[in-house]
Amino acid sequence: MLNSVNVIIDGKRVEVPNTFTVLRAAEAAGIKIPRLCFLEGVHEEANCRVCVVKIDGMKGLKTSCSTKVQEGMVIHSNTKEVYDAVSSNLELLAGNHKFECWKCSRENSCEFLDLLRRFNVENDYSNAKNFLQKEIRVNESSEAMVIDSSKCVLCGRCVSACEKQSGLGILNFNHRGSKTYVGPALFHNLEDAGCIYCGKCIQACPTGAIREKDDLKEVDRALRDPKKTVVVQVAPSVRAALGEEFGYKIGTNVEGQMFAALKELGVKEIIDTNFTADLTILEEGSEFIDRVQNGGVLPMFTSCSPGWVNYLELYYPEYIENLSSCKSPQQMAGALIKTYYAEKLGKHPKDIYSVSIMPCVAKKAEAARPEMGRNGYQDVDVVLTTREFARLIRHRGIPFRDLEPIKPFGDLAQYTGAGNIFGATGGVMEAALRTVTEILEGKSTPVEFLDVRGLDNIKEATYTVAGMEVNVAVVHGGKAIGEFMERMKKGEKQYHFVEFMGCTGGCINGGGQPIVPAEIQEKVDVRARRAKVLYSIDEKATFRKSHESAAVKKLYDEFLGKPNSHKSHELLHTHYHKRESYKVN
Repeated sequence: MLNSVNVIIDGKRVEVPNTFTVLRAAEAAGIKIPRLCFLEGVHEEANCRVCVVKIDGMKGLKTSCSTKVQEGMVIHSNTKEVYDAVSSNLELLAGNHKFECWKCSRENSCEFLDLLRRFNVENDYSNAKNFLQKEIRVNESSEAMVIDSSKCVLCGRCVSACEKQSGLGILNFNHRGSKTYVGPALFHNLEDAGCIYCGKCIQACPTGAIREKDDLKEVDRALRDPKKTVVVQVAPSVRAALGEEFGYKIGTNVEGQMFAALKELGVKEIIDTNFTADLTILEEGSEFIDRVQNGGVLPMFTSCSPGWVNYLELYYPEYIENLSSCKSPQQMAGALIKTYYAEKLGKHPKDIYSVSIMPCVAKKAEAARPEMGRNGYQDVDVVLTTREFARLIRHRGIPFRDLEPIKPFGDLAQYTGAGNIFGATGGVMEAALRTVTEILEGKSTPVEFLDVRGLDNIKEATYTVAGMEVNVAVVHGGKAIGEFMERMKKGEKQYHFVEFMGCTGGCINGGGQPIVPAEIQEKVDVRARRAKVLYSIDEKATFRKSHESAAVKKLYDEFLGKPNSHKSHELLHTHYHKRESYKVN
């Protein structure tokens, strides 16, 4: 049992566990101590000295994030000495920061800018005499992400996030002194440094130093081009998080307003990626059944998460044969938009501008893969993250909170509850089990498979299907992926079907989702609240199994024939290949 201690912070007495730091004790007392580099459980190195406090009986100022409380401790966080010290530290950082707030991806969520405002730091330190100017490096070689050292405050949060959350350690501090910058080792670009584009570094960054590749200008221009028919698809988890960008509580479903915002932007053709999530289950489920019945490679791995696919191609290419050949729901939708839907609209594919709104940074790189298109055009022309979509809405002056919710029309906007839960970890597995068990059993089977739900990094379950014991697993987050793959290599257990997601929590916590302030992340499980939105939609759905979708059945009748047909393989399946990082030219 933890022992408690009594401390006084800014005149307020508070009793807290003796394991608390001064920072946590202050938060327990309702006192907000400024901080910049600290990210609980990820980066606790006390490098920035923005969280300093004065403690009676101790010399100098102490970093509150690393100083443990003691009985009777008297702490001051708001004295003139503390204020001047924090202001000076922020002024030094501001002098090495390039301010482009009007076009920055973090214009509405910059922790650094909030601190500068709080301490009334003037924006003229970059011209100060004798001030050290760092060397500016912009790493924009990849299709997905940009690292811009001109905005970096060298807090180290991204470095720690890459190591502890992705388990890869792609980022680090390079050089020393005024030339120090964060980036891949050995001066490599992101595209060949082994990065899987999970975006955990972006979510950890307190500024816009690491960000997704900005594609707003392209979309804005396309929306104004009378020669282009803009078709937009939206992923399941976007509706569970977009509202946060407009002041809604975490865990608010804004599906109706989301579609209304697209209409306000001038989009006339809206697709719901949930539809192709249902389609994925028919294709992937049929592939799994074929492997089981005909001696195919097992276990079969899901292929919906491009971050996971990147991981496999880079670090465990010997298991590529285990990967389902199915494209992700995004790419299935893109292929249908440029073929089946183009015919419906009477348009040439090159006159259609296919936009995907995703919770994922890796989706940008996935859409750019050469195999994701045909006849000289890509299936998905551009991918916007949830954050970019929110910025586009704000830039257009659309009053999101005042919009009347709508539902899009058309078969490709219809979906079942199974398609919707794709956005949460375990959702792909559960959706697949709902359909696969029913097909193999030849009768109605359970709708809910609760063993594969939840936020444990690795979940396992065994189900009896048509007299056969089927071992499944659900793995999410780069670090857990590495652990599971090493466990699987030992061959101690035979798995049949494994769902992998590159981000912890799945797509609801994707690298392109709204940035949640560090203080809130420490108090609220954002992943659980967003996932609850998707499961709530599922519970209320009339149809909860993908094979029950009338719209999917119609697509097969009119266009594809049947799951895993020649036409399906031509449009909805692909191939993956071994890749190498840190290649030497």
